[in-house]
Amino acid sequence: MSKANKTGFFAHLKGDLFGGLTAGIVALPLALAFGDQSGLGAAAGLFGAIFIGFFASLFGGTNTQISGPTAPMTAVSMLIVGGIVASNNGNIEEALPAILLVFLMAGLFQVFFGVIRIGGLIKYIPYPVVSGFMSGIGIIILVTQLLALFGYNPKNDMSNIDHFMPQAEEVLLTKTLTQGNSDRILTAADYERTVESAAAFTQEDKIKEAKTLVGADSKGVLGALKYLPKAIQNIQWIEFILALLTIIIIYGFKRITKVIPSSLVALVVVTLVVVFGNLNALNIGEIPRGFPSFRTDIFTKFSLGTVTPYVFTALSLALLGAIDSLLTSIVADNMTKTKHKSNRELIGQGIGNSIASLFGGIPGAGATIRTVVNIDSGGKTKLSGMIASILLLIVLLALGPYAEQIPKAVLAGILITVGIGVMDYKGLKALRSMPRTDAIVLLTVLLLTVFWDLIYAVGIGMVISCLMFMKKMAQTSAKDSKIVPYSALENRKDEELNPSLKGKVVIKKIEGPLFFGNVQEIKSLYNTIPKTVQFVVIDLSKVPHMDKSGLISLEDIVLDLELNSIHILFIGLNEQTRYMLESIEIIPKLVTEDNVFDHFKDCEDWLLKNLS
Repeated sequence: MSKANKTGFFAHLKGDLFGGLTAGIVALPLALAFGDQSGLGAAAGLFGAIFIGFFASLFGGTNTQISGPTAPMTAVSMLIVGGIVASNNGNIEEALPAILLVFLMAGLFQVFFGVIRIGGLIKYIPYPVVSGFMSGIGIIILVTQLLALFGYNPKNDMSNIDHFMPQAEEVLLTKTLTQGNSDRILTAADYERTVESAAAFTQEDKIKEAKTLVGADSKGVLGALKYLPKAIQNIQWIEFILALLTIIIIYGFKRITKVIPSSLVALVVVTLVVVFGNLNALNIGEIPRGFPSFRTDIFTKFSLGTVTPYVFTALSLALLGAIDSLLTSIVADNMTKTKHKSNRELIGQGIGNSIASLFGGIPGAGATIRTVVNIDSGGKTKLSGMIASILLLIVLLALGPYAEQIPKAVLAGILITVGIGVMDYKGLKALRSMPRTDAIVLLTVLLLTVFWDLIYAVGIGMVISCLMFMKKMAQTSAKDSKIVPYSALENRKDEELNPSLKGKVVIKKIEGPLFFGNVQEIKSLYNTIPKTVQFVVIDLSKVPHMDKSGLISLEDIVLDLELNSIHILFIGLNEQTRYMLESIEIIPKLVTEDNVFDHFKDCEDWLLKNLS
């Protein structure tokens, strides 16, 4: 190996080392915060960052991508966790195998997306949909962290538990009454057994069920807003001040230097304040010692009935991760002047998410901020992402006991800054100046994301965007399409044309795709054709594509004209339009090959020959 090659190799290694270490440091507080937000605990976020980051880098198609838990993926994961936990009597240990199985399915779906080469289609998602979704995610994170900001947990408030106690007793009785009786009629003996069981209910059982109901009631944006007045009334000043101090350090330290991640500085400083100040603040709880264990219970406790309702959710989570990752890949391309491999990236992300789920980690995607930090710090190859994950693994193995001392208020503060940062202010500022249809799509997606369902929001936004686009294309096509008398063709003067053709020929020019969105407008133009016309020339030279609806409509037009002894001539068919016309035998049964021309001049010569 030459000296130049050695120098190049070590220069590359140095950049990857610094890039990976810096990205790993940035990822640490975010991984813990996202894990805590998901409902599975801070350790789950760290597990996800380790496995997704390593394997997505190893198998992915973007050299400088740093992957791990992200805000959009965590927001969806939080809903999945909450839903499955609620259906398992609020017992997270019982629910965990089903939760991780959903995450595993999402990863496998992503691998499948890459195999069938769906990666190239992601770029067709309209900007208003992406903008509205990202801003909605930001609002969700902000609002759902308000309770933690004030140090309030609805499930620990006895007034909430007392409020749901009657409903908790009803739920317990219903479960006892219907247990094992789904396939037969309830009898008096069942009611007697229920009464006996009800007498055996302990106060602890009732409180546990009531807490589950409170958790479901306080879930999401609407739940957080519902309990916000109580949070303000019962503010825990230590938690509030710690969260506020975290936010101040994150924004303030950036003004001093950006070399050291401000979120990491905030995490360390506030944790030290709590530890050495001996403050009574909630911490993130126990982090498992040693290497994460393989979750065999995903398979041993598999229940199809539990997972089936979440297949669509897993598919949606996979799509969201694909979008999130490939958008970050585009950012990386712009910074490094390279080109990622989208389908390979999806396979890498899918493998990473699948393996992470097998070890108890939450799902993730390509993380824009961490990827940018990696590139700015010198990261050039996949090694940088793998180094970032190895750093997090070292933290887990060597510093776990210290990480357990991190206050929950710090994570709330970090997440609030993430929520503020993830919103698309460029899109929000442009609302007044952007086209009305785009503004409608953006606001619709934003509101549906915040107040209803993230996945449906994107789906509905895509449908609205497509419908509005098709309407616009139909209007444009109909506007540009027109019937022109022969005397106006080629901008010629009437006296230059053969008098025998006047009033006998019109030309129909169709511009743009002939599809289901504009068939009615196209049909209506034929109502103006004079009865004296003998030939209608249909110019399709500016029709790039024709769908089945457009084809059937064109067939109806040709049939109607032929019934009125008006004959059809075609001009300028491309390969696709000719194939469509031949597929239902418009050519050659209704319009013979002799009446199909490549250029108008050939058509005109034929008309002069046959009508003179």
